[in-house]
Amino acid sequence: MSNHDDLLVSIAEKVESERSNQMPLTVVVPGAVITGRLAPEAVWKARVAEVLRDSERLKPFAELFGPSEEDGRHGGRPTHLHLHVARILQGSYGLPDTGGMYRVAIGEVSSWTLGELSYSDG
Repeated sequence: MSNHDDLLVSIAEKVESERSNQMPLTVVVPGAVITGRLAPEAVWKARVAEVLRDSERLKPFAELFGPSEEDGRHGGRPTHLHLHVARILQGSYGLPDTGGMYRVAIGEVSSWTLGELSYSDG
């Protein structure tokens, strides 16, 4: 998608400014449907860093997810969506079962809807 959806960018801006991580969103990107909750970039990065620090093998990567002054913005507007408790929907399953952390370029989103899509476990 060459033009960013202004409404989607505005939602991402609101999530960033309110520091809220409760906005449910489902997006369609090339090859996947991802459903979860939007989080501010700094909150998302802190959670990823926490998970990495808990792993002996991956601990050195945690510092890459430290806070930066550019979190959530590029030229004043968000360029990425940060989803947590998120799942990639495949048929009747959501992967991973427990939800994951996904960073999605806004420019790659071809369609979206508010709310999380549910899936069936069987």
